[in-house]
Amino acid sequence: MNNDKVTIISEDILSDNWYTLKKYTFDYQREDGKVERQSRESYDRGNGATILLYNTEKQTVLLTRQFRIPSYVNGNPSGMLIEACAGLLDKDNPEDCIIRETEEETGYKIRSVQKIYEAYMSPGSVTEILYYFIAEYSDDMKVSQGGGKEQEQENIEVMEVPFVQALEMMKNGEIKDAKTIILLQYAQINGLFGA
Repeated sequence: MNNDKVTIISEDILSDNWYTLKKYTFDYQREDGKVERQSRESYDRGNGATILLYNTEKQTVLLTRQFRIPSYVNGNPSGMLIEACAGLLDKDNPEDCIIRETEEETGYKIRSVQKIYEAYMSPGSVTEILYYFIAEYSDDMKVSQGGGKEQEQENIEVMEVPFVQALEMMKNGEIKDAKTIILLQYAQINGLFGA
């Protein structure tokens, strides 16, 4: 941390249950020179990686569907979300993480990945940087049923969806997950499935 306009006054742990929620009190020097004392909470859940798996021959993408309690308590009647495969780094580098998560969640053992972005997902309250990848998949890469790790209480449905249908699902609100929307738009803008 090397911003000379910011001085951390205190850092208090509010919760260290699942991940860490901290309250920071800091002085911030505005552009006009005035120093303001501010207080903000920051949730540290670690960094993650996500991937769009696509098959140009079949014109399909692999997505997942699973229950997400935060979406359920915030108005999603079923709590189910359709998403691109993703996971926390768990001390791995982003590439190793997403290759591992792809096999655990989808059952596909991919050979190589291409990094396209890294981005803060909710920088007003969450520390997470998400690393975005794409990779082609083929039927011969399928090594298991996927579905996630039972010990992590994952119950993931794997969905092979035509790309044009995935775009329509994004437009009509069936896909509401930001990382998935970003990846689908990347595929569309960059012509992964042709012009």
